[in-house]
Amino acid sequence: MKRIINILALLALFSVSAWAQTSIKVQAPNVVAADEQFNLTFIIEGENSPSDFQWNCPEEFQLVWGPQKGTSSSITIVNGKKTKSSQVTFTYVLLPRKTGTFNIPQATATVKGNTIRSADVRLEVVSGEGGVAGSNGGSSSGGSSSQAAQTGNISNDDLFLKLTLSRTKVVVGEPITATLKLYQRANVVGFEDAKFPTFTGFWSQEIQAPSNIEFQRESLNDKIYNSAVLRSWTIIPQQSGKVTIEPAELVCLVNIRSSAGTGSVFDSFFMDDYKTIRKRVHSDSYTLNVTALPGGAPSSFHGGVGSFNMTASISKDSLKAHDAASLIVQVTGSGNVSLLEAPTINFPPDFEVYDTKVSDIPSGKVFEFPFIPRSHGDFAIDPVEYSYYDISSHKYVTLRSSPLSVKVAPGAAGASGPSAVISSGSVRKDVKSLGNDIRFIVTQKPSFSRSGAFLIGSTAFWVILSLMIALGAGVWFAMRQMFAFKADVAGQKNRRAVKMARKRLSSAGDFLEKNLYTAFYEELHKALLGYISDKLNIDLSDMSKDNISSSLLGGGVGQETVGSFISLLDECEFARYSPSGSQDAMNSHYQTALDVITQIDSSMKKTSGSRNAAISAICLILMLSSLQPLGAQSQDYPDSLWNVATQAYLDGRWSEAAQAWSSISELGVESCDLYYNIGNAFFKMQDYSHAILNYERARKLDPSNTDVSHNLEFAQEFILDRIEAVPEFFLEAWGRKMCWIFHSDTWTVLFFIFFAIALAGGIVFFLSSGGRRKLGFWVGVCTLLVSLLCVDFAQWQKSDYVKDNSAIIVRAVTSVKSSPSRDSSKDLFVLHEGTKVKVLDSVGEWNNIELADGRQGWIPVSDMEII
Repeated sequence: MKRIINILALLALFSVSAWAQTSIKVQAPNVVAADEQFNLTFIIEGENSPSDFQWNCPEEFQLVWGPQKGTSSSITIVNGKKTKSSQVTFTYVLLPRKTGTFNIPQATATVKGNTIRSADVRLEVVSGEGGVAGSNGGSSSGGSSSQAAQTGNISNDDLFLKLTLSRTKVVVGEPITATLKLYQRANVVGFEDAKFPTFTGFWSQEIQAPSNIEFQRESLNDKIYNSAVLRSWTIIPQQSGKVTIEPAELVCLVNIRSSAGTGSVFDSFFMDDYKTIRKRVHSDSYTLNVTALPGGAPSSFHGGVGSFNMTASISKDSLKAHDAASLIVQVTGSGNVSLLEAPTINFPPDFEVYDTKVSDIPSGKVFEFPFIPRSHGDFAIDPVEYSYYDISSHKYVTLRSSPLSVKVAPGAAGASGPSAVISSGSVRKDVKSLGNDIRFIVTQKPSFSRSGAFLIGSTAFWVILSLMIALGAGVWFAMRQMFAFKADVAGQKNRRAVKMARKRLSSAGDFLEKNLYTAFYEELHKALLGYISDKLNIDLSDMSKDNISSSLLGGGVGQETVGSFISLLDECEFARYSPSGSQDAMNSHYQTALDVITQIDSSMKKTSGSRNAAISAICLILMLSSLQPLGAQSQDYPDSLWNVATQAYLDGRWSEAAQAWSSISELGVESCDLYYNIGNAFFKMQDYSHAILNYERARKLDPSNTDVSHNLEFAQEFILDRIEAVPEFFLEAWGRKMCWIFHSDTWTVLFFIFFAIALAGGIVFFLSSGGRRKLGFWVGVCTLLVSLLCVDFAQWQKSDYVKDNSAIIVRAVTSVKSSPSRDSSKDLFVLHEGTKVKVLDSVGEWNNIELADGRQGWIPVSDMEII
């Protein structure tokens, strides 16, 4: 009984299978012209022939002919097994009665007692010309194709390319499907020299590139064409504004009827009455207006535009220390899936994270973040956030996962028990960087200076240098005078004149007390003449009263004092030869000698001192008048603006901070710290081009500032262009590196120091002898060379600052032209914001620029900003 049931089930299954294999297929064109006859064919395939075939012609069509029944069968024997199959066709020729889209009624037939039906078919009837040759469905008319072949005139309406876009109003990052089709109403037999659009300004991916071109009937502008898809792309605009898609080109090989012939009926048998011509066709260029994404994008925005979903999970939520696991983020949806970037994941500090693995899935991407926890404990990974721009709602949408928990048990090194390994100490390792960012702003108010103010070459520089040279010359002169002073015998006698005179007068005083008349006047006479000889440097042989009088008067001594001195000499000579004076006369002459010597000495000192004082006063006045402008360089310190900007930055109001600091620079003052802070504010606003611009300005003022160099290098990582610079000559590179060790003003101060040492060495060389003279020479020469190097470095930095031939691209994308014109020039290459260029020349609103790798071109002045 069971065996019988199994046999019946197999027979039922076989019959159902045989019935299922028999069906009615329909062949008909999808579009026809109103005056075009076409074939409608029903095909029935299977092992058994059908019976009772039924189909009714709809009233929208006129049955011209049919049905025409056709039958074919085949028998196949494989390994002794015979298989029989048959095919029956029923063909109708129809003519449309009116235009529109109509349903073809189903056909029915009976196969082994089972009724089978055809599928529903929709057919479009248009009022235009029809009869395109080679179309599927069996058109029965030659139409325009034959007319073009006979006349040989292939018009642009018979053969053309057309590029269609799935949408025309898009935002940056919104995907578009671009399809390039060939429409033809001629006998195309081949293709040559195909040039497809390059889609400049778009990210593009080819999604359809058929190797065999298959034409389908298609209605366009109420005409019927054979159309074929040549290429299909997904394109995503990368810049806002008007973006143009270049036209595509194609050379088609078309067969046309040749007019040559003898007119004989045998021409068609013995002569080829067709020839092949080449016709170049191209599509129209297409300009799209691409809207920029709105500002205020969340920090978790990674370029997604469309509609997406996100899931986040961990491959293992429980593991041991030093075991590997992965955090898997899956983003799916519709939009620019190919351009989706990995989200930012905040792992715990002791997790060692490896490179992200990215894999494509249908309608999405999977981001895998491998990690290894290095210590045990319970850890929580912050919720994963992923933001995208929703096209339908025109706003940013943020997807957020729940927090992810990871339980990490102690690894093998931390196991307990008898078999545990006891380590002798902690395992030490390098401190790992968890992230990178720009360095913080300068909060302390800097010292501002006028724009372009450097110590080198300023008035203060030349005044200080002049004073140093004058001081060196003065020291040299003073020391030379000192040495000459020590070697001047006459001068020493002059300075000792009063001392020797008082000594002789002291001896005369002793004789006065002893009342030794002759000895007193002898000694008094010697004291007077010895004083004059020492003071006026007059030899005793030339000692006469006339010489004494003229010399004293020339030294600034008054006439009365000179007369008193000469009278005293006469009285001393008279008393020596006529010793008859009294004690009172001796006392009077002694006192007179003391008074007159004192008066002579004070008169001569006063004259010399007045001259030196006048010279000193003149020098002091000159110094004060030279230094007065330095003291007058006062400036208003913008404390309030600096404090407002600093507080705005601390509160996260980056735009207000940048505006306040920029207002300070508009006052005509500047500093390295000011431009550094402005660059930080722009960086936080993600305006990397203006951030780099202000960092470059800060480095111009102080190339030695390490914070500026760090932030500049960090900001340059966010720009798109990577340009390999031409290597600099090693001596120039070494010199620039040395030059950037200190600020220009610091190099100027070092110049003053080494120049002062060089002056000291020169003074020692000119005033010394022997070993000291040699030491002074080498010290002077070496420090002079060092001072010249310092002043050269200071001037180098100043000249770099003064140059205005460097600029930063501030436009998101700019095309570099071959000449200063938009119409008559070619695009050489494309630059993005933040790229540094060198300005070579200017013509009107265009600048000739040069890249670091030597390439040159022209871009508008408005697309860049001079550093």
